[in-house]
Amino acid sequence: MAMTLHVDIVSAEKEIYSGTAEMVFAPLVTGEVGILPRHAPLIARMKAGEVRVRTGSEELSFYVSGGMLEVQPHVVTVLADTALRAKDIDEAAALKAKERAEEALKNRKADIDYARELAELAEAVAQLRTIQKLRQQAHK
Repeated sequence: MAMTLHVDIVSAEKEIYSGTAEMVFAPLVTGEVGILPRHAPLIARMKAGEVRVRTGSEELSFYVSGGMLEVQPHVVTVLADTALRAKDIDEAAALKAKERAEEALKNRKADIDYARELAELAEAVAQLRTIQKLRQQAHK
């Protein structure tokens, strides 16, 4: 039997996932990290993207808008402002948000908040990439 670790993925609203895994992948601001049982303790900032949980028989995908990752030798905790199962992402809403943010940045009006628009664009793109990866996994 393979060694496992416990994984908790929680958002500001609710717990999204709690269970065991053989490996976890998370998008850090410094790059993607893979976590196996007995990983060295770590606390790191995450960027918007996909968290993958490999349970052995399957790989589960989750979208996170960023947040914090805490790793202990046998426990991984993902604390995100927003977290969704990849299959629950609304693709139409993500496309609309991406287009709106791109349009606001293109028009360059003085009254827009560029940092907010860039953050919304990055979040929408991350959601769309997560959907695309989920579709690719389904076709394998």
